[in-house]
Amino acid sequence: MRHSKVKDLLNSDKTNYEVTVKGWVRTFRNNQFIALNDGSTIHNLQCVVDFENTPEATLKRINTGTAVALTGKLVESQGAGQKYEIQVAQLEILGDCDAEKFPMQPKKHSLEFLRENAHLRVRTNAFGAIMRVRSVLAHAVHTYFQDRGFVYVNTPIITGADAEGAGEMFQVTSLPLDNLPKNEEGNIDYKKDFFGKHTNLTVSGQLEGETFAMALGQIYTFGPTFRAENSNTSRHLAEFWMIEPEVAFNDLIDNMDLAEDFIKFVINYAVERCADDLKFLEGRLLDEEKQKPQAERSEMALLEKLNFVLNNDFKRVSYTEAIDILRDSTPNKKKKFQYLIEEWGADLQSEHERFLVEKHFKCPVILFDYPAKIKAFYMRLNDNTEPGRETVRAMDILFPGIGEIVGGSQREERYEVLVEKMKAIGIDEEELWWYLDTRRFGSAVHSGFGLGFERLVLFVTGMTNIRDVIPFPRTPQNAEF
Repeated sequence: MRHSKVKDLLNSDKTNYEVTVKGWVRTFRNNQFIALNDGSTIHNLQCVVDFENTPEATLKRINTGTAVALTGKLVESQGAGQKYEIQVAQLEILGDCDAEKFPMQPKKHSLEFLRENAHLRVRTNAFGAIMRVRSVLAHAVHTYFQDRGFVYVNTPIITGADAEGAGEMFQVTSLPLDNLPKNEEGNIDYKKDFFGKHTNLTVSGQLEGETFAMALGQIYTFGPTFRAENSNTSRHLAEFWMIEPEVAFNDLIDNMDLAEDFIKFVINYAVERCADDLKFLEGRLLDEEKQKPQAERSEMALLEKLNFVLNNDFKRVSYTEAIDILRDSTPNKKKKFQYLIEEWGADLQSEHERFLVEKHFKCPVILFDYPAKIKAFYMRLNDNTEPGRETVRAMDILFPGIGEIVGGSQREERYEVLVEKMKAIGIDEEELWWYLDTRRFGSAVHSGFGLGFERLVLFVTGMTNIRDVIPFPRTPQNAEF
């Protein structure tokens, strides 16, 4: 029989009609009141069981986690706390749940405990809300780009290119690890590997995305990326999702305009469609903040923080200006920063980025024109810069509470300059011959940026650990589930 969703029933504008609803029991009180949830909303539906006419053996099987199908009349609730309830006429148990062994009991669990039970944690209010918000944000990404004529491109997951030049990549091989073939020099003979060369899991779809932008004009990728960085922190994952638009004929200013407009669109999309989930997550964050010392608490509630981004123009500041501000700042002079800013060329840390956003400018910030030596090889070298202080057309967007959320640049479109930059850091031209071809054949100014999707979900949900905004986190020494 067709069944109704809890969300639809709670939003119904009529009553006194028969419905069937299926879901999982959150609580069962007084042998009479089932709080039912089916994942469609943060809210439970109260279902009132006629316990006098229900076999005792059946009632004993109704525990937290039990899957049930309930049929009855949707009526206005007599009790406080809910608008509607179901007067249950027929109850069917679809799947038993042993109350003694089921980990997700109706009480507060630590986030660490929930990570250990990632296959069940989505049955809690918090993780149900997070994953619904994640889903809506993913839809918003596609809606934004599709409505503006961008072409969605699926770039390779297996690649021979290291886009970042960082070298922290997961190797892909079919060679027998207990008997690796060697060449005459005694090195591993990758010619005998599946692809006939050394290959890895991708860290970015950008380089391949650029090739499509130079034919289709404006494209975006949205797919999994991988970093073999041995960092066991609340900000790092080994497997995560990246959104990477790339646009032909866009310069750095166009790129900043696009990124700001895009971010505001997707956040607003979630605020409009996830009101109940975000309200719940705001309350959860408030409770969590109460456990922290006053100095560590956020100055803004969750929805206030989201509206802070939506209602403010992003301040655009050069790296050089930002360094001057930071060097002269009170926390730097009083040595309160963990990483002191002493000279131009320093790589900014999260504490510096947050100071600029939260204390100095009090709005989201876009930093641009970074030192070339701390940025990737593909970023366009600025003309007329001082020797030793060369800068590139890079930009990072900084948010309250999180620091950098977007990194992008105008790409180096000049063949000779790009080749020189690759030589300087030891990137083999032959490895990226196809990338260089885009500079040989009809090159033009183009720009793009990358947004780590989990970083966005982290910001919108108010969570503080990136492992809590992806269904099954992959981290050092952990590939469970």
